[in-house]
Amino acid sequence: MKIGFIGFGTMGQPMAEHLLKAGQELRVWSRRVASADFAVALGAVRCESVQEVASGSEVVCTNVTGSADVEGLATELRSAFAPGAIHLDFSTIAPGAARMIAARHRECGVDFVDAPVSGGGTGARNATLAIMWGGREELAPRLAPIFSVLGKSAVRIGEAGAGQVAKACNQMILVNLIEACAEAAALANAAGIDFGLVREAMLGGSAGSRALEVFGGRMATREFMSPALVPGTVSPKGVPIVEARLHHKDYALLMDEATRIGAPLPVSVMVWQQLNALMAQGWGTQDTSSLLRVLETATRR
Repeated sequence: MKIGFIGFGTMGQPMAEHLLKAGQELRVWSRRVASADFAVALGAVRCESVQEVASGSEVVCTNVTGSADVEGLATELRSAFAPGAIHLDFSTIAPGAARMIAARHRECGVDFVDAPVSGGGTGARNATLAIMWGGREELAPRLAPIFSVLGKSAVRIGEAGAGQVAKACNQMILVNLIEACAEAAALANAAGIDFGLVREAMLGGSAGSRALEVFGGRMATREFMSPALVPGTVSPKGVPIVEARLHHKDYALLMDEATRIGAPLPVSVMVWQQLNALMAQGWGTQDTSSLLRVLETATRR
Protein backbone atom coordinates (compact mmCIF):
# COMPACT_ATOMS: atom_id res chain seq x y z
CA MET A 1 0.00 0.00 0.00
CA LYS A 2 0.99 3.61 -0.49
CA ILE A 3 0.69 5.03 3.00
CA GLY A 4 1.37 8.52 4.28
CA PHE A 5 2.41 9.06 7.90
CA ILE A 6 2.50 12.27 9.93
CA GLY A 7 3.35 12.46 13.65
CA PHE A 8 6.47 10.80 15.02
CA GLY A 9 6.23 11.09 18.79
CA THR A 10 6.40 8.36 21.39
CA MET A 11 3.66 6.42 19.61
CA GLY A 12 4.09 7.45 15.99
CA GLN A 13 7.74 6.57 15.53
CA PRO A 14 7.50 2.86 16.42
CA MET A 15 4.21 2.57 14.51
CA ALA A 16 5.83 3.95 11.37
CA GLU A 17 8.79 1.61 11.86
CA HIS A 18 6.46 -1.42 12.01
CA LEU A 19 4.75 -0.39 8.78
CA LEU A 20 8.06 0.06 6.98
CA LYS A 21 9.40 -3.26 8.22
CA ALA A 22 6.19 -4.93 7.02
CA GLY A 23 7.02 -3.77 3.49
CA GLN A 24 4.57 -0.88 3.19
CA GLU A 25 5.51 2.17 1.11
CA LEU A 26 5.58 5.21 3.38
CA ARG A 27 5.52 8.89 2.46
CA VAL A 28 6.37 11.05 5.48
CA TRP A 29 6.29 14.68 6.53
CA SER A 30 7.14 16.38 9.80
CA ARG A 31 7.21 19.98 11.00
CA ARG A 32 10.58 19.16 12.55
CA VAL A 33 12.39 17.66 9.59
CA ALA A 34 14.78 15.63 11.74
CA SER A 35 11.86 13.79 13.37
CA ALA A 36 11.34 11.82 10.15
CA ASP A 37 15.02 11.01 9.55
CA PHE A 38 14.64 7.51 11.04
CA ALA A 39 11.84 6.70 8.57
CA VAL A 40 13.82 7.96 5.58
CA ALA A 41 16.74 5.81 6.72
CA LEU A 42 14.37 2.82 6.64
CA GLY A 43 13.22 3.58 3.10
CA ALA A 44 10.39 6.09 3.49
CA VAL A 45 10.00 8.94 1.00
CA ARG A 46 10.32 12.39 2.55
CA CYS A 47 7.70 14.90 1.37
CA GLU A 48 7.99 18.66 1.41
CA SER A 49 4.41 19.31 2.48
CA VAL A 50 1.26 17.74 3.91
CA GLN A 51 -0.35 18.06 0.48
CA GLU A 52 2.48 16.10 -1.12
CA VAL A 53 1.89 13.29 1.38
CA ALA A 54 -1.82 13.25 0.53
CA SER A 55 -1.44 13.37 -3.24
CA GLY A 56 0.62 10.18 -3.37
CA SER A 57 -1.12 8.07 -0.71
CA GLU A 58 -4.10 5.75 -0.54
CA VAL A 59 -4.20 6.13 3.24
CA VAL A 60 -2.65 8.86 5.38
CA CYS A 61 -2.07 8.09 9.06
CA THR A 62 -1.86 10.96 11.52
CA ASN A 63 -0.79 10.71 15.14
CA VAL A 64 -0.63 14.10 16.84
CA THR A 65 -1.58 15.72 20.13
CA GLY A 66 -5.08 17.18 20.06
CA SER A 67 -8.23 18.08 18.17
CA ALA A 68 -6.91 21.35 16.76
CA ASP A 69 -3.79 19.62 15.41
CA VAL A 70 -5.84 16.96 13.62
CA GLU A 71 -8.30 19.53 12.26
CA GLY A 72 -5.44 21.60 10.82
CA LEU A 73 -3.86 18.59 9.15
CA ALA A 74 -7.25 17.41 7.87
CA THR A 75 -7.80 20.73 6.07
CA GLU A 76 -4.41 20.48 4.34
CA LEU A 77 -4.85 16.82 3.47
CA ARG A 78 -8.34 17.39 2.08
CA SER A 79 -7.01 19.90 -0.42
CA ALA A 80 -4.85 17.22 -2.07
CA PHE A 81 -6.57 13.89 -1.40
CA ALA A 82 -7.88 11.92 -4.37
CA PRO A 83 -11.47 10.65 -4.04
CA GLY A 84 -11.52 7.30 -2.29
CA ALA A 85 -8.57 8.09 -0.02
CA ILE A 86 -8.67 7.40 3.73
CA HIS A 87 -7.51 9.68 6.52
CA LEU A 88 -6.68 7.30 9.38
CA ASP A 89 -6.15 9.20 12.64
CA PHE A 90 -4.60 7.49 15.67
CA SER A 91 -4.76 10.59 17.87
CA THR A 92 -6.99 10.97 20.92
CA ILE A 93 -9.34 13.85 20.14
CA ALA A 94 -12.88 15.00 20.90
CA PRO A 95 -15.59 12.75 19.42
CA GLY A 96 -17.29 15.86 18.03
CA ALA A 97 -14.11 16.90 16.25
CA ALA A 98 -13.87 13.44 14.65
CA ARG A 99 -17.46 13.66 13.44
CA MET A 100 -16.91 17.14 12.01
CA ILE A 101 -13.75 16.12 10.14
CA ALA A 102 -15.54 13.04 8.78
CA ALA A 103 -18.41 15.16 7.47
CA ARG A 104 -16.09 17.58 5.70
CA HIS A 105 -14.00 14.78 4.21
CA ARG A 106 -17.17 13.07 3.01
CA GLU A 107 -18.02 16.11 0.88
CA CYS A 108 -14.78 15.47 -1.04
CA GLY A 109 -15.28 11.72 -1.38
CA VAL A 110 -12.72 10.97 1.32
CA ASP A 111 -13.19 8.74 4.38
CA PHE A 112 -12.12 9.68 7.90
CA VAL A 113 -11.41 6.94 10.41
CA ASP A 114 -10.75 7.74 14.06
CA ALA A 115 -8.66 4.95 15.53
CA PRO A 116 -7.32 5.90 18.97
CA VAL A 117 -5.19 3.27 20.65
CA SER A 118 -4.49 1.94 24.11
CA GLY A 119 -1.18 0.49 25.21
CA GLY A 120 1.11 3.49 25.36
CA GLY A 121 4.64 3.68 24.08
CA THR A 122 5.37 0.13 25.18
CA GLY A 123 2.40 -1.20 23.20
CA ALA A 124 3.47 0.81 20.16
CA ARG A 125 7.01 -0.56 20.32
CA ASN A 126 5.81 -4.14 20.80
CA ALA A 127 2.98 -3.85 18.24
CA THR A 128 0.48 -4.90 20.89
CA LEU A 129 -1.81 -1.87 20.79
CA ALA A 130 -5.56 -2.18 21.28
CA ILE A 131 -7.11 -0.23 18.39
CA MET A 132 -10.69 1.05 18.66
CA TRP A 133 -11.92 2.57 15.44
CA GLY A 134 -14.88 4.43 14.02
CA GLY A 135 -15.72 4.64 10.32
CA ARG A 136 -17.56 2.85 7.53
CA GLU A 137 -17.59 -0.91 7.99
CA GLU A 138 -16.72 -1.35 4.30
CA LEU A 139 -13.27 0.08 4.99
CA ALA A 140 -12.21 -2.83 7.21
CA PRO A 141 -10.43 -4.85 4.47
CA ARG A 142 -8.36 -1.81 3.43
CA LEU A 143 -7.43 -1.03 7.02
CA ALA A 144 -6.60 -4.59 8.06
CA PRO A 145 -3.03 -4.63 6.62
CA ILE A 146 -2.24 -1.57 8.74
CA PHE A 147 -3.95 -2.64 11.93
CA SER A 148 -2.50 -6.15 11.80
CA VAL A 149 1.09 -4.93 12.10
CA LEU A 150 0.40 -2.31 14.78
CA GLY A 151 -1.76 -4.01 17.37
CA LYS A 152 -3.02 -7.17 18.96
CA SER A 153 -6.65 -6.19 18.40
CA ALA A 154 -8.68 -3.82 16.23
CA VAL A 155 -12.39 -3.45 16.96
CA ARG A 156 -14.78 -1.35 14.92
CA ILE A 157 -16.99 0.51 17.38
CA GLY A 158 -19.30 2.29 14.93
CA GLU A 159 -19.31 5.30 12.63
CA ALA A 160 -16.69 8.07 12.74
CA GLY A 161 -16.35 9.44 16.27
CA ALA A 162 -17.26 6.16 17.93
CA GLY A 163 -13.60 5.22 18.33
CA GLN A 164 -13.05 8.35 20.40
CA VAL A 165 -15.98 7.51 22.66
CA ALA A 166 -14.46 4.06 23.23
CA LYS A 167 -11.09 5.64 24.06
CA ALA A 168 -12.83 8.00 26.51
CA CYS A 169 -14.36 4.97 28.24
CA ASN A 170 -10.93 3.30 28.37
CA GLN A 171 -9.26 6.35 29.90
CA MET A 172 -12.11 6.86 32.36
CA ILE A 173 -11.77 3.35 33.75
CA LEU A 174 -7.97 3.48 33.81
CA VAL A 175 -7.65 6.80 35.64
CA ASN A 176 -10.49 5.94 38.04
CA LEU A 177 -8.52 2.80 38.92
CA ILE A 178 -5.33 4.82 39.41
CA GLU A 179 -7.22 7.08 41.84
CA ALA A 180 -8.54 3.96 43.64
CA CYS A 181 -4.94 2.71 43.96
CA ALA A 182 -3.92 6.08 45.37
CA GLU A 183 -6.67 5.96 47.97
CA ALA A 184 -5.71 2.40 48.92
CA ALA A 185 -2.10 3.52 49.34
CA ALA A 186 -3.18 6.50 51.42
CA LEU A 187 -5.25 4.25 53.69
CA ALA A 188 -2.45 1.71 54.13
CA ASN A 189 0.11 4.42 54.84
CA ALA A 190 -2.19 6.14 57.36
CA ALA A 191 -2.61 2.79 59.14
CA GLY A 192 1.16 2.35 59.30
CA ILE A 193 1.13 -0.62 56.93
CA ASP A 194 3.54 -1.14 54.02
CA PHE A 195 1.51 -0.46 50.87
CA GLY A 196 4.06 -2.47 48.87
CA LEU A 197 2.96 -5.60 50.76
CA VAL A 198 -0.70 -4.65 50.51
CA ARG A 199 -0.32 -4.25 46.76
CA GLU A 200 1.46 -7.61 46.48
CA ALA A 201 -1.41 -9.31 48.29
CA MET A 202 -4.08 -7.56 46.22
CA LEU A 203 -2.44 -8.46 42.91
CA GLY A 204 -3.29 -12.09 43.67
CA GLY A 205 -6.92 -11.30 44.44
CA SER A 206 -9.99 -9.80 42.82
CA ALA A 207 -8.53 -6.26 43.03
CA GLY A 208 -5.62 -7.28 40.81
CA SER A 209 -5.36 -5.11 37.69
CA ARG A 210 -2.90 -3.57 35.30
CA ALA A 211 -3.45 -0.24 37.04
CA LEU A 212 -2.53 -1.71 40.43
CA GLU A 213 0.48 -3.48 38.93
CA VAL A 214 1.90 -0.48 37.07
CA PHE A 215 0.69 2.67 38.79
CA GLY A 216 0.33 1.08 42.20
CA GLY A 217 3.92 -0.08 41.82
CA ARG A 218 5.10 3.47 41.33
CA MET A 219 3.15 4.55 44.40
CA ALA A 220 4.73 1.78 46.47
CA THR A 221 8.25 2.82 45.45
CA ARG A 222 7.38 6.55 45.25
CA GLU A 223 8.96 6.59 41.81
CA PHE A 224 6.77 9.35 40.40
CA MET A 225 9.33 10.69 37.94
CA SER A 226 13.05 10.83 37.37
CA PRO A 227 14.58 13.77 35.47
CA ALA A 228 16.83 11.29 33.68
CA LEU A 229 13.90 9.42 32.21
CA VAL A 230 12.03 10.21 29.02
CA PRO A 231 8.21 10.03 29.29
CA GLY A 232 6.94 7.03 27.40
CA THR A 233 9.98 4.92 28.30
CA VAL A 234 10.29 2.75 31.39
CA SER A 235 11.86 3.36 34.77
CA PRO A 236 14.84 1.38 36.11
CA LYS A 237 12.28 -0.91 37.76
CA GLY A 238 10.61 -1.52 34.40
CA VAL A 239 7.46 0.51 35.08
CA PRO A 240 6.10 2.60 32.18
CA ILE A 241 6.03 6.35 32.70
CA VAL A 242 2.84 8.19 31.74
CA GLU A 243 2.76 11.98 32.01
CA ALA A 244 -0.30 13.00 34.03
CA ARG A 245 -0.96 15.95 31.70
CA LEU A 246 -1.94 13.47 28.97
CA HIS A 247 -4.53 11.79 31.16
CA HIS A 248 -5.73 15.25 32.18
CA LYS A 249 -6.19 16.15 28.49
CA ASP A 250 -8.09 12.93 27.81
CA TYR A 251 -10.30 13.50 30.84
CA ALA A 252 -11.20 16.98 29.59
CA LEU A 253 -12.40 15.39 26.35
CA LEU A 254 -14.52 12.76 28.05
CA MET A 255 -16.06 15.25 30.49
CA ASP A 256 -16.99 17.54 27.59
CA GLU A 257 -18.65 14.63 25.77
CA ALA A 258 -20.49 13.56 28.93
CA THR A 259 -21.76 17.11 29.38
CA ARG A 260 -22.89 17.29 25.75
CA ILE A 261 -24.99 14.12 25.93
CA GLY A 262 -26.03 14.38 29.58
CA ALA A 263 -24.30 11.22 30.81
CA PRO A 264 -23.99 11.09 34.63
CA LEU A 265 -20.44 10.20 35.70
CA PRO A 266 -20.36 10.76 39.49
CA VAL A 267 -17.11 8.89 40.20
CA SER A 268 -15.31 10.37 37.22
CA VAL A 269 -16.31 13.91 38.22
CA MET A 270 -14.48 13.47 41.52
CA VAL A 271 -11.44 11.96 39.82
CA TRP A 272 -11.48 14.88 37.35
CA GLN A 273 -11.14 17.27 40.30
CA GLN A 274 -8.19 15.26 41.62
CA LEU A 275 -6.51 15.54 38.22
CA ASN A 276 -7.15 19.28 38.27
CA ALA A 277 -5.52 19.49 41.70
CA LEU A 278 -2.55 17.50 40.41
CA MET A 279 -2.08 19.93 37.54
CA ALA A 280 -2.40 22.90 39.89
CA GLN A 281 0.51 21.50 41.91
CA GLY A 282 2.67 21.58 38.77
CA TRP A 283 2.98 17.80 38.55
CA GLY A 284 1.67 17.42 35.01
CA THR A 285 4.96 16.04 33.69
CA GLN A 286 5.10 13.42 36.45
CA ASP A 287 3.51 10.00 36.29
CA THR A 288 -0.24 9.85 36.97
CA SER A 289 0.55 7.84 40.10
CA SER A 290 1.19 11.33 41.56
CA LEU A 291 -2.53 11.27 42.37
CA LEU A 292 -1.28 9.78 45.65
CA ARG A 293 0.62 12.98 46.32
CA VAL A 294 -2.56 14.99 45.82
CA LEU A 295 -4.19 13.02 48.66
CA GLU A 296 -1.12 13.44 50.85
CA THR A 297 -1.07 17.19 50.23
CA ALA A 298 -4.74 17.45 51.24
CA THR A 299 -4.06 15.45 54.41
CA ARG A 300 -1.17 17.72 55.47
CA ARG A 301 -3.43 20.75 55.20
